Amino acid sequence: MARLKRARTPEKIQDYLNSIPINFEENLRDTAKSPLMVMRTGSAHCLEGAILGAYLLSLHGHRALLVHLETSRDWNHIIAPFKIGGRWGALSKTNHIALRYRDPVYLNIRELVMSYFHEYFTHDGRKTLRRYSRLLDIDLTFEQGWATEIGDLWGIDEELENIRHYDIAPRGALKNLRNADGLERKLGKIPEQKPPAQVEGEPITWYTE
Repeated sequence: MARLKRARTPEKIQDYLNSIPINFEENLRDTAKSPLMVMRTGSAHCLEGAILGAYLLSLHGHRALLVHLETSRDWNHIIAPFKIGGRWGALSKTNHIALRYRDPVYLNIRELVMSYFHEYFTHDGRKTLRRYSRLLDIDLTFEQGWATEIGDLWGIDEELENIRHYDIAPRGALKNLRNADGLERKLGKIPEQKPPAQVEGEPITWYTE
């Protein structure tokens, strides 16, 4: 709780998110825990971490925003964007070197999203990021009390899937992408927290969830 109270800037909030163990959903039950339940259970995957990050940002003058990163033949990812001095950055909960925190240096959401393109790849090196959603403001979309909900926040997950998405590039530009090289793939497989044996072998970005 002391660390949570000190999490007053995006940098400190990201440090707090990094300290939370990954929710690997070992019991094979999908979850979408609220910020309250993440703090109670002490674990979070990418969606839960992004929702918690957005909530904590909202306590310190930012909007509670999310963006959905959509892929082809891979796991999607969620980030919590924030804006400082007219520039965008993002919080992110992940278990690998890829898809992590972004400093607020990007002019717009598209530019922010494109910073994830090169490192968004599977074990065999295929780059998979294809679309991104418009900004979802949780406070404007959902009733007050979502942050302390006991049940899962599947409504947020569904809204992220259904709101307007934008292509990152024309289809023709994505036909002949160079795969991530051997060193990149090797580094991409290094987890921050080792997953349980039963989930090993999944796509790299699975571990971010």
